[in-house]
Amino acid sequence: MAFFIFTGNLDNITGTFYRMAEDQSYLNNMNITQSIYKIIEDSQSNFETVKYGTKFPISYNENTITYGDSSYLFSTKEQLNNYINYYKKDIQQFLDNNKNNSLFNTWQNYYNQLNSLNLNNISYPLNTSLEQYFKDQNQTSLSPLQLP
Repeated sequence: MAFFIFTGNLDNITGTFYRMAEDQSYLNNMNITQSIYKIIEDSQSNFETVKYGTKFPISYNENTITYGDSSYLFSTKEQLNNYINYYKKDIQQFLDNNKNNSLFNTWQNYYNQLNSLNLNNISYPLNTSLEQYFKDQNQTSLSPLQLP
């Protein structure tokens, strides 16, 4: 089962979604104080729809998550490049501060994958998330929402 992490004690409030974890082991290695968050267990299927950018958690009520539809459009190489650079800053911050975290190598490898991505080989507009693009290319795919 997957886990969705929200700001605690804010039932029915939009914008409280924070992060997600694919399983208990991943959740245990995240850099969060679990007691201050509302952590809701949900299906692997819902995890994947969020990871690949088809849906997004809007809010929660007790242990029920309300999802909305998402879509992505990178009209130009520059738009995708800006998204990747923003994402890489967050990954680099994690890497700089968490050398002993068990997820370090996973994120270091993903950072390297992002660095080596040739944006000229992608057809624009790209109408999917970067995560879906990687999945379609049989490459490792991680969502920024999984960043520990």
